Amino acid sequence: EVQLVESGGGLVQAGGRLRLSCAASGFTFDDYAIGWFRQAPGKEREGVAYLSTSDGRTYYADSVKDRFTISSDNAEGTVYLQMNSLKPEDTAVYYCAAEPGAQHMRTIPHQEYEYHYWGQGTQVTVSS
Repeated sequence: EVQLVESGGGLVQAGGRLRLSCAASGFTFDDYAIGWFRQAPGKEREGVAYLSTSDGRTYYADSVKDRFTISSDNAEGTVYLQMNSLKPEDTAVYYCAAEPGAQHMRTIPHQEYEYHYWGQGTQVTVSS
């Protein structure tokens, strides 16, 4: 059974940092697209960072570029989202998602519907 479990969320002051983890199990990790998405109260879920575990390609939404870094430890089956210079508008539930076959993807998927597997989410709250 494929499982994704997020951790590392919490409460932090503006300007602070957090590192989220997404631990994967039940599948071979080295050929997946992984996306970090977030959903703030009353808003639609949006993608913020994406990575191919097959070749390390990454992509970031403009709202987090230069502040967030996505990385993976394929041996451990874990993807990380390092979040620096956090802002109150980064407050949201953060989800990781996975889709197999990254080596065959011309671009890393950016849309929710392109991801088959999802974690349950972890809350990030940034106070002003």
